[in-house]
Amino acid sequence: MPMIAVGSIGDSFSIGSIKAYLSEFIATLLFVFAGVGKLTADAALDPPGLVAVAVAHAFALFVGVAIAANISGGHLNPAVTFGLAVGGNITILTGIFYWIAQCLGSIVACLLLQFVTNGKSVPTHGVASGMNAFEGVIMEIIITFALVYTVYATAADPKKGNLGIIAPIAIGFIVGANILAAGPFSGGSMNPARSFGPAVAKKTKAIHRRLTKKETKWMHIIEVDATSFKQCYFQHYGIDIGRNKKIVATKSNHVQRKLKKCQKDRKLEA
Repeated sequence: MPMIAVGSIGDSFSIGSIKAYLSEFIATLLFVFAGVGKLTADAALDPPGLVAVAVAHAFALFVGVAIAANISGGHLNPAVTFGLAVGGNITILTGIFYWIAQCLGSIVACLLLQFVTNGKSVPTHGVASGMNAFEGVIMEIIITFALVYTVYATAADPKKGNLGIIAPIAIGFIVGANILAAGPFSGGSMNPARSFGPAVAKKTKAIHRRLTKKETKWMHIIEVDATSFKQCYFQHYGIDIGRNKKIVATKSNHVQRKLKKCQKDRKLEA
């Protein structure tokens, strides 16, 4: 029975550990950007759309696991990290820093998607109509178990021998298959970071909209006050201010008398 190791702060901040965190961040970012990007472009979950979403996630995860495997182990998923920590494959402290890196990678990917798509909404996970939250949780538990079991059987099992590229392919395939099965019901996440990033991006967008609305109201008030001042100045002095070039309008007799009076009383200092 493997022992759960807590780990030490010194080991958690070694050069190798920092490289592993950075690897998890980048790999998770690329995976979420591709998977969520497909849903951002077209969130339809009809049969062709569901297949496209499953393929996008499977391919992106296969690549993400492959590029990070020799540096961090290629988790890209807090659930996988938790399973490997419980099994003694990594320390608890390392697992916590992996979680932070994975969630940050997912958030950055979703914010980048919002930026490059000109503020287009990033879809979040949710249960289907007619299902309750408990049923959705059970569905996610089952498919997440299938994913973690596949990781253990192909990438973490010391008796597996040299599977090479088979492990990333198997992990990508199980994710694609689970999305096809559970996508229409619970969203088929299997990955807390994958769900966390879109949720944070959606909340950030909502906050931005509120701030923008408040700013617009204040700008409107300032504009109204400035307009009244401009009209008053134009009426009394015949000059339209607030433009790149001042436009001197035709002065009425009343304005001309005022200007002559101002010139009469004006004196230049020595």
